[in-house]
Amino acid sequence: MPCTVTCFGTGDGLPCPDRNHAAFLYRFGPTRVLIDCGEPLDRHYKASGLSYDAVDSIFISHLHSDHIGGFFMFMQGLWLEKRRKELPVYMPGGAIKPLREMLRAVLIFDELLQFRLRLLALRERNAVVTGSSSSRVRVTPFRTSHLNGLRTRFGKKYPSDFSSYCFLLEDGNRRVGHSSDLGKPEDLAPLLTKPLDLLVCELSHFSPEAIFRYLSSRSIKRIVFVHLSRSLRQDLSRLRRLAAKMLPKIPYTFPNDLAEISF
Repeated sequence: MPCTVTCFGTGDGLPCPDRNHAAFLYRFGPTRVLIDCGEPLDRHYKASGLSYDAVDSIFISHLHSDHIGGFFMFMQGLWLEKRRKELPVYMPGGAIKPLREMLRAVLIFDELLQFRLRLLALRERNAVVTGSSSSRVRVTPFRTSHLNGLRTRFGKKYPSDFSSYCFLLEDGNRRVGHSSDLGKPEDLAPLLTKPLDLLVCELSHFSPEAIFRYLSSRSIKRIVFVHLSRSLRQDLSRLRRLAAKMLPKIPYTFPNDLAEISF
């Protein structure tokens, strides 16, 4: 069965003139899992030609706008394009109530949808099984330290959910790690207990030397580096030379938006 990831958005959290924000569509045969909904997901999903019933489930890693900012327009697209298949959306639990209120505020009411929209809480290390009976994908969330500093600074003042997750995707034959946003390279440890066929890894919140050093001895068939900081993107040739030096045994790539990568 074909297995791919389509990089709808590879930019970091800063405004990007030439990069979309985080959104990745994983395909394991007929099963499709969307991780994060950075904008402008709706436009590029429409351009892909995919059916609006194609996505089996959505996972929101955390509540930064560059990971969820395209969610509401994507929901409007699913409504207007007459999606019919039930859609589970997994996210930090504290986001469920305000997100439902926001959907109502932008006039996307349950009664307008021709499908059942289920907003569900992610739970640490509790796997979710998604897809059809012929193609089941197991998605396991693991907490990262990405928002720990923000929680320390603002957690007592604002009743927000400061959870952040990376994900392990498995279909029985393949193991894929998706970092979303990390606080430190060591947040990837739960994904690396066994060999990975693919790791999609952010490169924005620590030095490239730190993550390259951490991954250099790992059993990973291929690494896709995304979410590059602006400074790294501006000197990509230097970054490529550094990666070639520090990751000599692991194939890697720095994809553009809309790249489709097989694994």
